[in-house]
Amino acid sequence: MFYYTYVLKSKKDGKLYVGFCEVLKLRLQEHQSGLVKSTKNRRPWELVYFEACKNKINAINREKQLKTGFGRAYLKRRIKDL
Repeated sequence: MFYYTYVLKSKKDGKLYVGFCEVLKLRLQEHQSGLVKSTKNRRPWELVYFEACKNKINAINREKQLKTGFGRAYLKRRIKDL
């Protein structure tokens, strides 16, 4: 079983959202349908990046890393159209 750290880009305002989950497809559906309070006003979303982690702790730590300035810079280098 894997856990996923993912990055969404709002098609409404172009801003990023970083999160983690166990079932990526289900979590994306929750974001798109407005079930996630913190993202419902910035729909629709586009999945622009994700990583698979072997356990929940690694996924949480990676999410925290990607939310830092260094993590945002990494994402900009990794994903050219951000």
